[in-house]
Amino acid sequence: MKENRRIIKVLIAISFLFVAMLTYLMYFNLFVADDVLDKKLESQQWETKSFQNRGKIYDRKGELVAETVSEGDVTKRAYPYGRLFSHVVGYCVRYKGTYHLEKVYNDELVAGDRNMIFQNVNVQGKDLTLTINADFQQYVYDRLNGKKGAVVALAPKTGEVLAMVSLPDFDPETVGDNMNSQEDFLYARAFNWTYPPGSTFKILTAAAAYENGMQGRIFNDTGGFVKDELKIPNAGGKAYGEISLEDGFRVSSNQVFGEVAYELGPEKMKDIAKRFGLDTTMGGDIQMKMSTVGYKDKKMFDTDCPNVGIGQGEVEVTPLHMAMICATIANDGKMMQPYLVKEVSYDGKSIGKAKAKELRQPITKECADYIGEMMVDVVENGTGTRAQISGITVAGKTGTAENSGEDHAWFVGYAPAENPQIAVAVVLENDGTSGGGAAAPIASRVINEYLENYGIK
Repeated sequence: MKENRRIIKVLIAISFLFVAMLTYLMYFNLFVADDVLDKKLESQQWETKSFQNRGKIYDRKGELVAETVSEGDVTKRAYPYGRLFSHVVGYCVRYKGTYHLEKVYNDELVAGDRNMIFQNVNVQGKDLTLTINADFQQYVYDRLNGKKGAVVALAPKTGEVLAMVSLPDFDPETVGDNMNSQEDFLYARAFNWTYPPGSTFKILTAAAAYENGMQGRIFNDTGGFVKDELKIPNAGGKAYGEISLEDGFRVSSNQVFGEVAYELGPEKMKDIAKRFGLDTTMGGDIQMKMSTVGYKDKKMFDTDCPNVGIGQGEVEVTPLHMAMICATIANDGKMMQPYLVKEVSYDGKSIGKAKAKELRQPITKECADYIGEMMVDVVENGTGTRAQISGITVAGKTGTAENSGEDHAWFVGYAPAENPQIAVAVVLENDGTSGGGAAAPIASRVINEYLENYGIK
């Protein structure tokens, strides 16, 4: 008897749900369906018209870098320079979405508001002008010669990006649905990819050493840092004997900077890294991956410090960030926010220009001058001699970073040392060469080209 009652209750509940569903379907078809369809069509109309009227993007001298074109019934985004700006401008592809500047500045590039579009007002989106000159970008691109890696050039006093090249790259007009979203060419080596910085990080360690009164300190270099189980050899195992901190910077002694970092200890090493922007976000119009020192959420021990001090261990930085660090030394210890868009305009008239923004001042001018002098010595007498330019004083630091594959070759530098106009970072990924041998000559050519043809005369 009880079992029959349960069955009856279940049948009543099912019948009630069935009637409710029928009632909702009738209501939807009579009162809602047309409105939903209208909204869907409205959304499609908005997407189509806003895509068609999307603003243009120009290089620094007014050359067209991105525009919307119509080919028959097809409207698409066109990129006259192809791959050259693929990791700067990004892409805007129907049904695929947007990437980098096309995404960051989407609100400015998209035309008008909904009301104006549905009143059939043909409103054009705003235009962008880049900080990059296409001719200089091409020159930098060619210097990489197809090698995997990145080159970044900044104006130290303003943060303007003068050139930014990442390889491998892609053709923004052929980004299709069959493309794997995990393909590594989609990640800009310049700002979305991190590397161990190797000895370029000794710039930060030297800054902490200066702040703790170590300048002029003499070390007995026996060929490498040794502490219990930890062994960090100099390049080629070379021993320098009695050597000053400054000479250790010039020859890039791992023993000297391992000892410095060990003496400074975890808190001071983490502090100098944080002040230079590691483990922090940068903001601005570049969607930059965070550089890290690797000990934000776990304890850093004394024996971790020597590897950190020479840019190994758990230190990871983007090439853009290393260019910013180099530019900080060139700019009296002030770190500027990098930016790619110098102006936004509408109907040919400027409606906004970028302003230089100081992010932080991690070190004093005196400390920056001290490091700058050592960087000049590196290029004139040390590991960076292949970055020399006749008649121009170049300051720089080499780096050869170990990793699971072949070594990465690094060089960061700026010039002229007396009045810096350009700061450059070069990394050659898994190149298996030294920073002084492979990356420094590229930086030298890039700096020289800029100063000869694009810098202040």
